[in-house]
Formats: sequence, C-alpha cells, structure tokens
Amino acid sequence: MFVLTEGQRHEQPVLPLLIDRAAVKRRGRGRPRIRPDRVAGDKGYSSPTIRRYPQGRRIGAVIPTKADEVPDPAFDRSAYRERNVVERLINRLEQWRRIATRYEKRAANDGAMITIAAILLWV
Repeated sequence: MFVLTEGQRHEQPVLPLLIDRAAVKRRGRGRPRIRPDRVAGDKGYSSPTIRRYPQGRRIGAVIPTKADEVPDPAFDRSAYRERNVVERLINRLEQWRRIATRYEKRAANDGAMITIAAILLWV
C-alpha cells in the first residue's frame, strides 16, 4: 500500500494513515493482520510524535536516534537493517523515469503509474 503526498512534503504526517490501513500477511492461510509487530524508519522519523503513535497501538518502533538525542538502549540494529528491502524496492520503482520525476499532474495518474510499475516488478 502507498499514499501519495506532495513532492515537497515529508511523509511523517501520513504515517498514522499508513499504519491504520496497512495489512500484514500471515504465514500460511488466514486473513491478514491489521497491526504490524514493528514499524521501521530512518532518522527523519525520530520525533516524539512519531515514537508515541506506534506505542499507543502497541507497535514497536525501530527508529535510530538523531545525534542530538539520547540513544535508545532498546534499538534493534538487526531489525533496522531489514529496511534495505523497502529501500531497494523504491530504487527499482524509480528506474521508471515517469515515477522518479513525477511527470503526472494528478495524484490518481501518478498512483496508477506506481501500481503498474509494481505489477511489472512482481511479474
């Protein structure tokens, strides 16, 4: 699932929307879970607001602290390294010039292009 924002905006304001709409596939059969075990983000998501939202929903946050913050002793480095899967997916999607440069004027068209690119990567 993805949510489109304006190009100059940070994704931080839409994090609650993503967490509320997300579904986590179960191993084997069954309906997807609504709540993930953990969410991961880079240092740009290291703010008290973002850290409080997952805690309120009993979701773990794997977010490193900034240099000017007190280090978190519970930070899971190995779980943070798994973010590279998502980063690699974004890099592969941005190989389509139309997605990387956001040629589309409307969000619906841009979303359609991202969906088509994701389908082509999946196939």
